[in-house]
Amino acid sequence: MVEAKAGKDVSRYLEAWECLRLAAPDEPEAQRDHAWIDHTERKNKDETARLTSELKAYKNNLIKESIRMGQEDLGRHYEQIGELSDAAEAYSRMRQDVSTTRHIMDCGKHLVSISLQRRDWNMVINNLGKVTGVQTSEDDTTTAPYAKIISGIGLLGLGHYEDAAKNFIQIDSSASAFKFDDIVSPNDVAIYGGLLALATMERKDLQEQVLDNQSFRTFLEFEPHIRKAIALFVSGRYSQCLSILATFRNDYLLDIYLQKHIPAIYSQIRNKCIVQYFKPFSCVTLESLNESFASPGQSIEEELVSLIRNGVLKARIDTQHKLLVAVKPDPRLAMQKQALDVASYYEREAKERLRRMSLIAAGLEVVGSKLPSLADRAVRDEWFDDTNIHQGGVKA
Repeated sequence: MVEAKAGKDVSRYLEAWECLRLAAPDEPEAQRDHAWIDHTERKNKDETARLTSELKAYKNNLIKESIRMGQEDLGRHYEQIGELSDAAEAYSRMRQDVSTTRHIMDCGKHLVSISLQRRDWNMVINNLGKVTGVQTSEDDTTTAPYAKIISGIGLLGLGHYEDAAKNFIQIDSSASAFKFDDIVSPNDVAIYGGLLALATMERKDLQEQVLDNQSFRTFLEFEPHIRKAIALFVSGRYSQCLSILATFRNDYLLDIYLQKHIPAIYSQIRNKCIVQYFKPFSCVTLESLNESFASPGQSIEEELVSLIRNGVLKARIDTQHKLLVAVKPDPRLAMQKQALDVASYYEREAKERLRRMSLIAAGLEVVGSKLPSLADRAVRDEWFDDTNIHQGGVKA
């Protein structure tokens, strides 16, 4: 509440107050401060009028740089008071009066910031392109880490976990990467990159691209438990890996970018652990799986059924002997099926080519809507019957 009052955004204060009122109604700060709200709204209104008046004067003087600065000041003001739509409009108009590549990049970064606050992840990616599209060699040291951070957050918001993980683990750990603490901290980079990599990458990739990545290891030093969890997964100690992650789950649920994705990410990690645990064996007892992955007094059987039905786990459950048995595909059957499919495809193609040759030799033309490709539809043998040539679809 103190932090909310330190700013100018009344809507943010009201949102924080509503949460505090529901969680701890007896706290002194749970009382709505009407005096501060009235004073702040009046002050914001006066500041908006002043900046708008200054911008009009700049436009009358026709000085592009002054107009650009006036639009930027107005956009920052709208951003501070929580009027994000008006701020985005002001920053967009600012682009009309830019004169250097630095100004274009600043305009793009402002729009990225607004999109992040609005949780509009597609616009985050689009506006980032305006920044990276004009970067110069002098800006690579700061723009490249910024682009990786923003791209990673945007892809995380869209649910593209694997692509987001690749962006986070590729962030340069030099001092320039720490200039964006207003967006994420080095600890956040380690958490986002580590969890997403653990959820989407194979063990070999985790070892090579995460643990052996000297640049990303610098970030992992800020969150040693993430590095330990990844190392335990790579070494095959899955239950200990899940135990470490479960310890910090509540902390991650408070993260502004990660919160909504924690159930999905943790589920993917757990599924990977179960699959990797079972992979070296032809059969495993349900008792050993319960000891490794289930809570005390509970069974993992329903979870295994779900994994099998979703195609994540190639196995079957022997309920009589309490075993999880691997289902290995028959290579001969797969080869025979593939051979039959190829033979059927070539047969259809041969019939089609012969039909075409016969039509051309007879001087006939097929009219009507274009038929779909033979590879995409099932061709009936009746279509190749000679009696069909003389029907309404063919003319001389």
